Amino acid sequence: MTDRLSSQFAFLDEIDRLKAIERATPIGDNSRPENSAEHSWHIAMYALVLADHAGPEVDISRVIKMLLLHDIVEIDAGDMPIHMTHDAEAHAVKEAAAAERLFGLLPADQAAEFRAIWTEFEAAESPDAVFAKSLDRVQPLLQNLAVGGGSWIDYNVTMDHIDTRVGVKVNRGAPRIWQFVRARVAPFFSAPR
Repeated sequence: MTDRLSSQFAFLDEIDRLKAIERATPIGDNSRPENSAEHSWHIAMYALVLADHAGPEVDISRVIKMLLLHDIVEIDAGDMPIHMTHDAEAHAVKEAAAAERLFGLLPADQAAEFRAIWTEFEAAESPDAVFAKSLDRVQPLLQNLAVGGGSWIDYNVTMDHIDTRVGVKVNRGAPRIWQFVRARVAPFFSAPR
């Protein structure tokens, strides 16, 4: 039992580093960038609150697990803003190595379970993962909207970018949420700046 607890606490100590990973999106009061730990907590709350907008085959408890685990790899791989141009394949390799190292800190049974959940989220094929990915894309939209553009301005984002890079994924898992959010986001891009 001591070895198991040692491994579990080693993992818990290591994931505290997620609080130091800055994202491009600011927090709601626009005082600073959001960190990845805050983002993970916030979208887990999105899942809890918006569960009634998921399909009947979606298990919200699994979605919440995915959302709490999905960005842990950023401790080693860093955050990659969706509107930034980057080598997606190279970043995926870094994230996979990070998942191996970080989840590998846990006892073997938990390491396998958490790694499988992370892999399922990344693949975005199961109903749970599709809904989780939708929420992961919605939250930054609303954060940026709340602060008058936030990282959209930094990355010269257009409504077309939002529709193609974000909207397609959100609509796939949460069409009602996408309709609601898009109706609020679109006026930002049509207003003179």
